[in-house]
Formats: sequence, C-alpha cells, structure tokens
Amino acid sequence: MGSSEPAGNTYDKSFIQPSMDKFEVESLSKNLVSNGCVDFRGRTANKLATGGWKASPFIIVNEVAERLAFFAIAVNMVAYLVFEMHQSLPTAATHVSDWIGAAYVLTIFGAFMADAYLGRFKTIILFSCIYAVGMVLLTLSASIDSLRPPICTARPCILATNGQTAFLYGALALIALGTGGIKPCVSSFGADQFDEADEKEAQKKYAFFNWFFFAINMGALFGITLLVYIQEKAGWVWGFGIPTAAMLGSLIVLAVGIPFYRYKKPMGSPFTRFLQVIVASVRNHCRGVEVGLEDDLYEVKTKESNILGASKLPYTAQYRFLDKAAVVTNSEANTNNRWRLCTVTQVEEFKSFIRVLPIWASTIALSLSFSQLSTFFISQARIMDRSLGPNFKIPAGSIPVFSSINALILVPIYEKLIVPILRKHNGHPRGITSLQRMGVGLFVSIFAMGSAALVEKKRRDDSMPLTMSVFWLFPQFFLMGSAEVFTYVGQLEFFYNEATDGTRSISSAMFLSEIGIGSWLSTALVKIIASATGGEERGWLRNDLNKSRVDYFYWILAGINVVNFMVFLWVARRFKGKGTTDGTIRVEPMQLDQLDKEVRRNH
Repeated sequence: MGSSEPAGNTYDKSFIQPSMDKFEVESLSKNLVSNGCVDFRGRTANKLATGGWKASPFIIVNEVAERLAFFAIAVNMVAYLVFEMHQSLPTAATHVSDWIGAAYVLTIFGAFMADAYLGRFKTIILFSCIYAVGMVLLTLSASIDSLRPPICTARPCILATNGQTAFLYGALALIALGTGGIKPCVSSFGADQFDEADEKEAQKKYAFFNWFFFAINMGALFGITLLVYIQEKAGWVWGFGIPTAAMLGSLIVLAVGIPFYRYKKPMGSPFTRFLQVIVASVRNHCRGVEVGLEDDLYEVKTKESNILGASKLPYTAQYRFLDKAAVVTNSEANTNNRWRLCTVTQVEEFKSFIRVLPIWASTIALSLSFSQLSTFFISQARIMDRSLGPNFKIPAGSIPVFSSINALILVPIYEKLIVPILRKHNGHPRGITSLQRMGVGLFVSIFAMGSAALVEKKRRDDSMPLTMSVFWLFPQFFLMGSAEVFTYVGQLEFFYNEATDGTRSISSAMFLSEIGIGSWLSTALVKIIASATGGEERGWLRNDLNKSRVDYFYWILAGINVVNFMVFLWVARRFKGKGTTDGTIRVEPMQLDQLDKEVRRNH
C-alpha cells in the first residue's frame, strides 16, 4: 500500500536479481586464473582470452630462433677463431667452452632481474634486444675486413689486433648476456600461460615442456645443419647474417603475442628474502630462542602472503633451525621488519630453494658428458669418413644432428605413445615422475659414454682410421640425445614445480647453470688429465687425436656418470617435495562480496 513500485518488481529485486548476480560472479570467476597472472591491461587474466596454446606458439618461436642462432655460433666459432682470427686450436676451443659456460651461468643474473625488477616478459624482450645487437656486431665482424686480421698466406699468420679481438669478444659477450636473460625466463613464462589449479590446463603445461624441448632441438637442428652448410658454401657473413635476421624476426613475433599472454608481476629479489631468513634465524638463535608450536610462528593474516603476488605456503618440519626466523620474540615489536621477523611463507620459500639443491648438485656431472657433444665428438668426426653418397660430404659441425634428430623423434613418441601407456599402468598423470625421468636420463648417459669409448678404441685400432664411417658415432650421439630428452625435460618439470611463486625464474636458472658449470668442469678435467698423463706431447689428450687415448677419457666420464647415478638415487629417495607436506596454510576466507568486487573490476 502506498508504494509506487509494482509488487513483481520488488520480488525480482529481492530474489531473482541477487541470485543472478551471484551466478554471474561465480561464472565469471571460473574463467579467471588463480595463479596471480594478469593480462596486458593489468586485469586478472581470463582463461578464455589469454594463455594456453593461444600464447605458447609465440614463445616457442622465440626459443627456436634463439637456439638456432646460439648453436649456429657454437659449432662454428672454433673454426672462425682459428681460420679468421688466427688463434691456435687449443686456445680457440678453450675460449668457446668458456663462452658457452658464461652464457649459461649468466642465467642466474637474468633470473634475478626477472624475479626482482622486470618480470619475465620484459626480461625476455630486453635481453632478446641485447642478443640481437650482439648478433649484428658479430655479423659486422665477419663482413668488415678491418675488423679481422689479413688473410693468412704464410706461417706464422698475423694475429688479430687487440681492437679486433675486443670487438669480437664484445659481440660474443652481448650474445652470452642475451642468452643468460632469455633462457631462465622463456620456459617459466611459457608455463605461466597455464593455470595449475585448472586440471585441464595443468596437463597442457606438462605437454608444453615437451614441445618446448622439441622447439629447442628444432632450432639446434637448423643451426647445426642448414646454417653450417650455408656458412661453408656462402661464407661467414651469410652464416652469421641469417641467424641475426631470425633473431630480429622472433622479436616481432614475440611482440605480436602481447594481447594473448598472461603476465606475472616481479615479486622482489628472492636472494634478499633468503638473506633476511638467514639473518633473522641466526639472530634469534644467538638470543636463545626456541621453536615451539607451528601456530606460534608469525604469518600475516591476509589471504595472500606479504610477498607481492605470491600465495601462502604451508609449514613444513624440515630445516627447523630456519623456523627461528618466524618466532615472535616481542609482541609489540615492528612486525614489518623482515630482517628481524620473517613470515612462515618467507621461511618456507627459502626451505623450498634449499630442498632442491641436492638434486641440482647430483645432476651437474651429466653436463660433463654433454660438453663432449661440441668438443671431442666433433673432433672425432673431423678425421672420419663423412661421405654421404658420391657427391656430398657432411660438415663436421653438423654431426650433432644425430642427437637432435633423436630428440625430435623421441619427444612426440614419448608424449603421444609412452605417457598414455604408463598413465594407464600406474595412474600417474605424467606416466613417470620428474625425478624418475631424470634418473632414466642419467642411467642412459652411462651407456652413451661407454659406447663412445668402445667406438674410439675401434677407430684407433683400425688400420685405416680415416676411412672409418662417421656413422659409427651414431650410437653415442643417439644415446646422449636420449639422455638429454629424459633429463632436460625432467629438470624443466621438476624445478618449475618445486619452485614457489617468487622463485620460478631462479629455479629455471639453477638447472641451466649446470650446463655452464659442466663446460667449465670439462675444461678443468681435460687440463688435469692432460697434465697428469704427460701433457699434449705424450699424454692421453694430444693435438693429434690418432695418437691420443680419448677412449680412456670417455671411460673416466662413464665412471663419473655411474657414481653420479648412484648419488642421484640416494638423494632422490630421500627427497621430500612440495606435495609431501602435511602443513596447513593460515588464510582468511574470501567473502563473496570481495570476489564480486574483483570480478566487476576486471570485467
């Protein structure tokens, strides 16, 4: 009575409209990612419009171009330093090994920049530009005569000047820096395109890791076959110019995908947070602080952690000494000073990092064997019969194609055939765990180096070693490629899954740094063995491969792989990952009106 509003409308607003609002909020919220990613406008990313396989191809193309350029340089640079810059073979080989090692160790710096300041996408773009500049300078070094010493017409050759050498090394330094910035971010950025809380997208993420590795080998395949052949037939300018153009083109492709990507904001320096945990725990320990119940440890009372963009982590009972950093010693003290009091999440983030270090350390030795793919394996190929038919001779630098082709074949077979069979057998969504996959790779590497030793002994004992077909090297390349497929992809999955929201790039850099450390360790091992066995004139590793005992060197590597495999099994059996914790996460429930505000803000 007295109301100007019809009864029907009053009924609609009091019942139907709120229900529809709630339905709309819940419907829209299902389409939003739960991993903190945003779209290029800064809104919470929508699964229907961003990420997944809509975004991944752009990222994969960038990786193909980067790997094409890197491998085209890596397999050719020794020859360029020897024939164009007039360096000795041992010196050139050492410089290239050191350069490859630096490129991969610099991934730690790239990951730090991504996690602390730039975010993964901006880091990829910035360092891709640095990479491209280095490629342009390298191409100029090959095309401008004044940037190289004159052609050698008589021994001794005129050496490169300090300026010429500095220009070339400057170009290589920029390429190494670019590699260091791109490599740790691109795989993590690709994985960010899949929401782990969505079961369907989580499965696609693991498939992405396999196809990402496929892309790496596709780039390597083009780099060590097509570009090596072009370099031999058309010269250094074309050999370096084509990958330069490919790198510049990949920047354009990467930029085209900007509307489709999901982005994670930088969360601050993880190393600073790690140091804060160490300082706070040591400080409290020196003051006699003891750890009581889990509920007595400090944690912020908000839904999200105090680490920007990172979810809270459950408490674990491992490394309890570090829990002292989260013990509240003075209830009236400033709880925002992380050098005195850390949250449970911050402590657990550091624990997660420490937890994977034994796995990381127990797989470094494998990189020693991988280093031989671009050194002694190719040196063997150079003095073998590389004829393929009456009119074609395989370039020595293209021999690693045996390994790359194996990876290109094995990845689709594993993803489409082996994984479904194993999944039906044991119920694991990926067929086998990441650690099991890494173990298979480490086991296969033993036979790879054993095969290499046997083939090298046969080559040395052959009455006409120069006529022995290069295809005798196929088993060692094939087995090493198989080891790489299992170990590398297993490491991609493992380090990404075990990382926290704020340490994804750093975790990717950890296993990539193994390759660099392996290159440096390989150089050190060669020098130690050469010195211990009589030097370059009488030792196992001489300038003349036919007078060397490289087979003994391969057996040493096989023995190292055996010991490494046993250590890995011991470490892996005792590993407790993120999924094995019994702890709880202390959070405040998110009310419907809060979710309503979030959905309406983004839509």
